[in-house]
Order: sequence, then C-alpha cells, then structure tokens
Amino acid sequence: MKKVVVATNNEGKLKEIREILKEYQLLSLKDVDCNVEVEEDKNTFEGNSLKKAQEISEMLHMPCIADDSGLCIDIYDGWPGVHTARFLGEKATPEQRNAYILKKMKNLKNEERKASVKCCVTYFENGNYIVGKGEIKGYIATEMRGENGFGFDSIFELEDGRTFAELSKEEKNQISHRRLALQDLLSKI
Repeated sequence: MKKVVVATNNEGKLKEIREILKEYQLLSLKDVDCNVEVEEDKNTFEGNSLKKAQEISEMLHMPCIADDSGLCIDIYDGWPGVHTARFLGEKATPEQRNAYILKKMKNLKNEERKASVKCCVTYFENGNYIVGKGEIKGYIATEMRGENGFGFDSIFELEDGRTFAELSKEEKNQISHRRLALQDLLSKI
C-alpha cells in the first residue's frame, strides 16, 4: 500500500480523507515527525493547497496531499475566501469571525445571503500534481446554530435550512466540500 502524507494534524480531516482514499496508507504530519507549518500566502485555494503539498512532499521525499478551503459570500465577491481563517487576524477565534460576518450581514435578506464553501485538494509527487475541487452552495444563517463542527459551520446554512454545525459528523462527512474535492481528486488519479 502506497504511503502518502497528509499535510494536517487534524484527526477529523485525516479520518474523512482516509474513508475516501482507502487504497493509500495516509500519514499525518505528526506520524512522520514533521512540525513545519507552510504559510498560506497564495490568493486561491488551489494555490495554497499546491504550495503546502509541494513543500511537504519535497521536504519529506514522499507523496503529499494538502487542502485549502473557505467560506465565499456571493454579495461580497467571494470574501472572505482564502482569508476565511485569518481575516480578523491570526488570534481571532472562529466565534469572533462568525459574529463579525453575522453583524456585517444583519440587514441582508434571503438571496443576498447566498454563499458557498469551497475546497481544493492537491496530490503532489515527484514534481507532478493533481487537483480536486469541491463546492457546496448555501446561505449565511441569521444566527449561529448547532454544536457540531468547527470554523464557520455554525453560520453556513444548507438548502434544507440546517447549518453544518447542526449535522452529525457522519452527515457532514457524506456531503462536505472536502469529500467532493477528494472524490474529484480520486477520479483523476
């Protein structure tokens, strides 16, 4: 079974990736004693995922999978996009970022609240790379709801009216932007 490092120490993310890419032995950064954090300074999800996958692959001399994802709000031309985790600074909590978005959008109605969650997953090996993409469309909720998930899950509302944070982990993993990106990647490998 081919060994591939996944540029993460997030166990939930690693589990989700393992469920889809079953024919690979996937290792976390911790599994390979790698403490490097690659700076996400590109202006696209694809650019950031490629940069992470390439740097880790070349450093460890093994294939690497890396992803980048974020929340894109239509009325703001895709903002916060690649800056989803950092638009209020490195020290801001997800709750602070979500509260900021809700306050910014408090007077917007229905269609003005359209948003999507996008993910790019890159597989890099020996100078070659393959990119998978996934996207889920929905809305920004009017308040934070749900106890599950992380990041913007409590404010991203699906077509059925539930936020990502109101889904079980299993439900979210079946429909997530990351799953779609991984399935896209798998179809190209």
